[in-house]
Amino acid sequence: MVIMTSSGKDKLSSSNYRVLARKYRPHSFDDLIGQEPMVRTLSNAFDTGRIAQAYMLTGVRGVGKTTTARILARALNFKSATIDRPSVDLSEMGENCQAIMDGNHLDVIEMDAASHTGIDDIRDLIESAQYKPVSARYKVYIIDEVHMLSRNAFNGLLKTLEEPPEHLKFIFATTEIRKVPVTVLSRCQRFDLRRINSDVMASHLTSIAGKEGVEIDAGALAMIVRASEGSVRDAQSLLDQAIAHSSGTIDDSGNETIKIEGDSVRTMLGLADRARIIDLFEYLMKGDVAACLDELRQQYDVGAEPAVVLIDLADFVHFVTRLKYVPAAGDDPAISDLEGKKAKELAASLSVRVLGRAWQILLKGIEEVNAAERPLMAADMVLVRLAHAANLPTPDEVIRSLDKTEAVNPSPAMSGGASVSGNVPAGSPTDATGQNMPAAPGTSIQASPRMSGTGGAHLAIVPDPPQTLAEPDDVPQIILNKFEELLFLAEDKRDLSIKTGLRRFVRLVSFEDGRMEFSLTGNPRHSFVNDLHYKLKLWTGKRWNIVISREQGAPSLEEIEKTEEADKFDKASADPVVEAILAKFPGAKVIDVRIREDEASQVNMEEDATGLDDFFE
Repeated sequence: MVIMTSSGKDKLSSSNYRVLARKYRPHSFDDLIGQEPMVRTLSNAFDTGRIAQAYMLTGVRGVGKTTTARILARALNFKSATIDRPSVDLSEMGENCQAIMDGNHLDVIEMDAASHTGIDDIRDLIESAQYKPVSARYKVYIIDEVHMLSRNAFNGLLKTLEEPPEHLKFIFATTEIRKVPVTVLSRCQRFDLRRINSDVMASHLTSIAGKEGVEIDAGALAMIVRASEGSVRDAQSLLDQAIAHSSGTIDDSGNETIKIEGDSVRTMLGLADRARIIDLFEYLMKGDVAACLDELRQQYDVGAEPAVVLIDLADFVHFVTRLKYVPAAGDDPAISDLEGKKAKELAASLSVRVLGRAWQILLKGIEEVNAAERPLMAADMVLVRLAHAANLPTPDEVIRSLDKTEAVNPSPAMSGGASVSGNVPAGSPTDATGQNMPAAPGTSIQASPRMSGTGGAHLAIVPDPPQTLAEPDDVPQIILNKFEELLFLAEDKRDLSIKTGLRRFVRLVSFEDGRMEFSLTGNPRHSFVNDLHYKLKLWTGKRWNIVISREQGAPSLEEIEKTEEADKFDKASADPVVEAILAKFPGAKVIDVRIREDEASQVNMEEDATGLDDFFE
């Protein structure tokens, strides 16, 4: 197949086709894009004759390290009819230039450290380095991925690197600069090749598309630029792939023109529509779980990968967060007008804490989806968590809420001794320290019918709702027959204070609809019982009889969990295999116990059949 421009000239053919990354590889410093600081430094060094014996080029993959190394080798050995010295002005081809750029010059040796990692390879290099160049000014060794050399290989290179012969130059390239020993770095002149900015990359790809006779719309260009993440080689490879993935149109003269459209690139990359990502994010922030799951399913049906959808969501969360502090970030040419407008609106309405929480959930969720056998289901669960968390109060909001509650229902110690209706009889309820527990203000303490003949074993505390809070009216009545149903209700109402108090401080004695009897453990807030009574009235539409008992009651849910955790550690430590391991390694200890899924499911089935029902009934 031959692709032609409207002028009818052949652009591509099966016999002479080269990938764009090779076809448009820079041949001079003028062709490099986005690396102006390095070019300026080298130009000044060459003009003053301050040429280093070794250079270290570092940067992400595809940013141009190997190409820059070849251009630098060409500059060091530049020689023409009018110039016979190292020069960064490579506007004309010198005697050695073409062979160096093709990678077959005798005096410019390229070595891949990934396949030559040992000391023997470095010995061979050092021995050959003693011989002067055949035709060039300098013998140049270009060592790619230098961080993969072994420690002995680095040590063997140090002496030659510090005091090389006058005719020898080293150029190193690496993507893992931290793995290069400091002793090597200190002997090199280092250049950090930067990622290419979006606007520069877009201009570069547009230029290549024009030379190839290919039309590309703005949306497709923005997606390719975003997916390349600042790597020129990645961007050129994606453009190459997009050209092959797109269809062409044939004019009246029989010439074919390729046009790259956004839908084609989106399908090729497995991306979701950016506008639909924004819609999904808005559903999440509204807490609309059904709409979130439906939108994710629709995007999945048209080819979007679940993990990519979450990555795009995280990218949008990051963009919205940046806009709160750097409004100029919205001027990025890779950002569409719709995305910029929506992001500014969301940045104005969402707090940093909400955005930060969404970011954390998405980061964890991306890992889960990548590791899951069924990514769509895993992504569904991530969105459910994120939608529920969107309406949760932030920690500072919880603290302010608790402070307001304490202000409405001050403790006796803070209120200077509040009046209590009724008298506190002997044998009043005690707290965890064994002291008499005072009643909260506005609380009626009445003898329970169960006190008859028990010596005052029980006290019924029926707190009145705070006077400053409005009484709930027209609330549909909800029946709660089990304690766990109350926990689920507190979770559904997103009341973390009540839910935590029920799990941590309540030792249940009995529970039925409209009446709950328990003892307290730990150190709950003074207003906990008042708050619980008011919330029960608010949630269920009826007044509850809450009884604080002197009986010990069942362990709290938190105590049960701690006991089960301790049992797991005891059983694990008692296992013969574990005992043997601990004996073999003195000082070792068990720090975590995890039950395999098949065993955990069996244990859970047995517990569901016996333990939980017995506890909550």
